[in-house]
Amino acid sequence: MPGWLPRAMVLALSLVAVFQLGSWAFHRLTGLLINVLIAFFLALAIEPAVSWMASRGIRRGVAAFLVFLGAVAGAAGIVTLMSSMLADQIVRIIDGFPAYLDSVINWINDHFDTELRRVDIQESLLSSDWLRNYVENSASGVLDVSAQVLGGLFQLLTVALFSFYFAADGPRLRRALCSVLPPAKQAEVLRAWEIAVDKTGGYIYSRGLMALISGLAHYVLLQFLDVPYAPVLAVWVGVVSQFIPTIGTYLAGALPMLIAFTVNPWYALWVLIFVVVYQQFENYLLQPKLTARTVDIHPAVAFGSVIAGTALLGAVGALIAIPAVATLQAFLGAYVKRYDVTDDPRVHGHRRGAADAAARGLFRRARRLWRSSRS
Repeated sequence: MPGWLPRAMVLALSLVAVFQLGSWAFHRLTGLLINVLIAFFLALAIEPAVSWMASRGIRRGVAAFLVFLGAVAGAAGIVTLMSSMLADQIVRIIDGFPAYLDSVINWINDHFDTELRRVDIQESLLSSDWLRNYVENSASGVLDVSAQVLGGLFQLLTVALFSFYFAADGPRLRRALCSVLPPAKQAEVLRAWEIAVDKTGGYIYSRGLMALISGLAHYVLLQFLDVPYAPVLAVWVGVVSQFIPTIGTYLAGALPMLIAFTVNPWYALWVLIFVVVYQQFENYLLQPKLTARTVDIHPAVAFGSVIAGTALLGAVGALIAIPAVATLQAFLGAYVKRYDVTDDPRVHGHRRGAADAAARGLFRRARRLWRSSRS
């Protein structure tokens, strides 16, 4: 046996063991890494506000705390308004449910010559096995829902803490990164950081603008239908549909439909139609144009980046895909060598005269050959 073979086998086994250990650790820490990634982009989003306050004499820690406090206060205000409104509407629905049930029963009796009564339906429901099984399953599922809620709150707290540290200690973090790099690389890191702040801020600005447009559009509809709490519902639709990826649109549209149903069931249908039509308008016209202006990427690239981000990281990928791609595009653009474009008309989508003439001559010869073959 050659003397180097045992050492090579030990080295190969060590590399395999290190790879397996790294893969195991990566999969175990995937949730934490995703939280850190979300926190980093949130810190980039609030960096302009924190830097503006720090430039006016406020300590960065205090400035970051004030920004987070304002965000939490705004979210708490929206949640409080939504909760009180939803509780009021649930009470109204429960109080009016017997009347709704009576109207449905009367319609069925009139059209199908039946003799249904509300009392009989209530007794059959209360004594049914389906209701008993549903209550038992719901009781057992309360613990699962509670565990998911607690897990979500812990994840939210983790993201908030990391975001606060990134925003408050941004200069220290940049100095720590630059301290292990040569001067030329330090300039590139600082430039990439600045581009990321600009692009992330532009993305948040575009989302806020789309939330404003969406809220105004839905407010006009709800006010026209005379649906109660139209301003609060408009704020709900604008914020939730824009800042909760993937399922935000459905969550945003469900609450106005529920409130409209308490006024008139047909109003709920109109709200559903408007939500679907507006979503198509936003996806294919409004969002690509605003995104292209604020983060300076092509609408097709923005659309494709959202699809790719969703496939890689789910809802998180959909949320951070556009600012990440915009940052990467702007950073790499400085290292791509560009040349002056020729004056050839084909660059502008026009055919050259000689090429056009050659094409016409070829078509005439082909036509003559076809005629001679027929004769």
